[in-house]
Order: sequence, then C-alpha cells, then structure tokens
Amino acid sequence: MNLNDTEIVWSILKKSGFEKTELEEEADIFLVMTCAVREGAESKIWHRLDHLRGFKRRRAISKNKNKPVKIGILGCMAERLKEKLIEKEKAVDVVAGPDSYRDLPRLLALTESGQTAVNVLLSLDETYADVMPVSLNQNNVSAFVSIMRGCDNMCTYCIVPFTRGRERSRPVTSLLEEVRHLAGRGVKEVTLLGQNVNSYRDVTEQSEPSATQLAKGFKTVYKSKKGGLRFADLLDKVSAIDPEMRIRFTAAHPKDFPDEVLEVISERANICKLLHLPAQSGSSSVLERMRRGYTREAYLELVETVKAKIPAVGLSTDMICGFCGETEEEFQETLSLMEIVDYNIAFLFPYSMREKTAAYRRYKDDVPDEVKKDRHNRMLEIYRRKCQALNEAEIGNIHLVLIEGTVKKTGQIMGRNEIYIKVVFDQESILTEDGGKRLVKPGDYVAVKITAARSSVMTGIPLYHTSIRDFYKEVSWSERYLRNHRVNE
Repeated sequence: MNLNDTEIVWSILKKSGFEKTELEEEADIFLVMTCAVREGAESKIWHRLDHLRGFKRRRAISKNKNKPVKIGILGCMAERLKEKLIEKEKAVDVVAGPDSYRDLPRLLALTESGQTAVNVLLSLDETYADVMPVSLNQNNVSAFVSIMRGCDNMCTYCIVPFTRGRERSRPVTSLLEEVRHLAGRGVKEVTLLGQNVNSYRDVTEQSEPSATQLAKGFKTVYKSKKGGLRFADLLDKVSAIDPEMRIRFTAAHPKDFPDEVLEVISERANICKLLHLPAQSGSSSVLERMRRGYTREAYLELVETVKAKIPAVGLSTDMICGFCGETEEEFQETLSLMEIVDYNIAFLFPYSMREKTAAYRRYKDDVPDEVKKDRHNRMLEIYRRKCQALNEAEIGNIHLVLIEGTVKKTGQIMGRNEIYIKVVFDQESILTEDGGKRLVKPGDYVAVKITAARSSVMTGIPLYHTSIRDFYKEVSWSERYLRNHRVNE
C-alpha cells in the first residue's frame, strides 16, 4: 500500500512541476513514506531521518548552501507521531498524513518561508479516485490499484483505523478506468489494494439494498452496510477487462468471503487462486481479545468452504505471536492451526504494542521479548517445513508462470505461478503459439515443468509460450491441479 501511495504522491507532485532524481546529491526535497503498523518499520524510518538530517546539515555548510534541504514525512507515521516529529525532535519540515497528499504542493511552498507545514487531517471520503498513479515499477509487468482506504474493523492490536481513518471505497468507474489504462500499457498483473479489500462497497452505484453478507460464523463490530456494488461485483467487472491480465487482491478479512465472492474467483481463469485468510491466532480466546469477530472453529470451517468451492486453492495468512496475555497453551493452538491449514505463504510477526490501539488502553504487553522471539522462531520452523513439503509435491507438474525478470545473482529467468510462488529457470528459446521459437522476456506467460523445490522457490524447465486462455482452455486450474496430483500418487 505504501508503494501505491508513493505513486499517488508522485502523480500529484509531477503535475505541479516537481522533478524526480535518483541521485541524493541533486535533491533538495526528501519525502519519506512511512508505516506505523509495526515497531520495526518505525525504527527504520528514524534511522533514515538521522541520515537525512546529517545530509541537511552538510548541505547547509557546503557550496550548495543556497539549495537548502527540506525533509517531509508522509503516511501513517506522520499522523501518529506529528508532535514528536515537529516539536520534540525538530526532525522534519513537512508532515502529511495519508489523506493529505493533494495538499503537498502547498505544504512544500510554505517551507520556502521557513515554516513547518503540517496536514494530518483524516477524511471520510478521500480515495484519490481522480489521481492516476505514476508507476514506479520499471518492468511494466505488474501494477497496484488502490480500491479503498481506511478500515472499520477495529481489531484491538491494530493502529490502522487511527492512522488511515474510516473505511471508504473508491468509485468503480474510476477503478475500471485505471485498470483499462494499465491493460493498454501492457500490464499483465494487477493487484487490488486495501486494508480490507473484500469489504469493498461502492455506494455511488445503484443496486439492490441488500445487507453485507459475511462468511458463516463471523461477525463485525460495526453496523452492517447496505446497497452499492460489492467486492464480488468489482472482481467480476475488473477481471472482464482483459482475460489475459492476472488479478490479485490484498489484504482481506476472513469475514468477507461469502459464497458469491468465492464463486467469481472460481469461475474466472484470470483471478489468481490464492486467497489471503489472515488468522492472526489459532486460539479462540486470543482471537476474542484481538476482537477479530470469529473463533478458531469458524475460521477452520471457512477454510473447508474455500477449499470445497475452489479445489487446490492457495492460502496465505498473517500470524501474531506474543499478543497480550498469550499463554503457551494458546500459542500451541496457533501452531496446531498452522499444521492443519496448508499455508503457501505466511507473514509471521511477534506482537509489538502500538499507542492509540484498544490493546494499549485495555491490556498489558506482558509476554517477554525473549518468549516472543522463541515463539516467532517456532512459527517460522513450521511454516518453512510445510512450504517445503507443499512445493516439493509440485515436482513433475506444469505451472503457468508470469515472467517478471531475471535473478541478479544467477541470471536465471524469474516469474511467479498462480499462487505467487517464485519460479526460476535457465533462459532458452522455447516454442511459441505459432510454432516458432523465441527467448523468454518479462510479461510472457510460460508453461514450466517443476523439477526441484525449496520452501520459497521452485526450479523448472520452460516448455512453451502460452496464455491464460490456452493454458486453461481444456482444463481449469483446479482440474489441472487435481489431475496432476492423481498422476503423481
């Protein structure tokens, strides 16, 4: 999401006449996009600020002192630490929150007279719907499209509702326009972004005033919303723009996977069969303290529903260890959940308490750091072992791989399969659809036979150039997967 925000910021500044440089010595404005979700991310920003302040001091006494350096902090950390950044640390010249990027040209102009410029107001309607992001991705293969901002879930550990504001969805018309623009540029993969993408609801569009449908056994802390185009409608419209463009989405909340969403994903060949189901914990009591709105049992039932609707679906998750009051027994439930659910991708973190959150007000951060570290390592061990087994099970199978580029160290071709696992192979000329041969390049779809696997990467042999339509023409993703595994058995 920070990358997409950066592209929005650059679009706004470019229209106001600002120019970007890759050389630090040429710059007179440094804007740092920040994240406040975890303590580690903030620590990196403070280190970066120390470096920039040193650069600013050196510029002030150099031959280029007539070009004073301005430092700006953007994003979540700007809203959360505005007073410390400006008054106590005197670290920056500009502070702009996630909903204030349009104001950046004015804020930067104010600094010319020596003022410190601040705008961290949160908005109930800002989605930057009319701002076409300027891509920072040089390979032109993939792009991110922000479909909504903010979050209403109010999980007790999470600071996002306080730094990014309430949930609001971008109008579907502007989203479709941006995706068409990307398709015209030759982009082959679009990731729909939001803090909770599957609760998307465009209320500017007319539709039946039906209430939000939640997955069975899930609940919310906010009033059910009615009317408007929902996430299933958006997926249907976006995936229809270009059948040869892969569609992904992140992040999601397990509660917002009703059958209608799963059916669209299952039916469309270009919607990747990887679902993000962030469990956060495997313990019902911890989940209750986190205010996640579901139990372990409801989550596992959802996993079974997803696997029944989309056989061979890939699953990813987020897990937190060491949340307030977590006992060893509760943590064991998280480990057992990871053993039961075959996650292809997992983002695993030791808990770090954030000010302003409900957990900060209600609970004590009472799990010692060394215990958090130990539990984190144990989660990692299970995750790597499970991924190794899942990936090795694919040896001998053929995967559709979208080529992204080359591996710097080895020069091998690198791409990703349907469930976002990295696949590498040696460059060679392979068959094209017209019977000829040519080398592989970024943006190509290639059928690759897997010959070896590690926990985070597969190695293969490229067989032929193909397309989404042709690769799945006779056999769908699920049917191909199940057929391959019956053969292997």
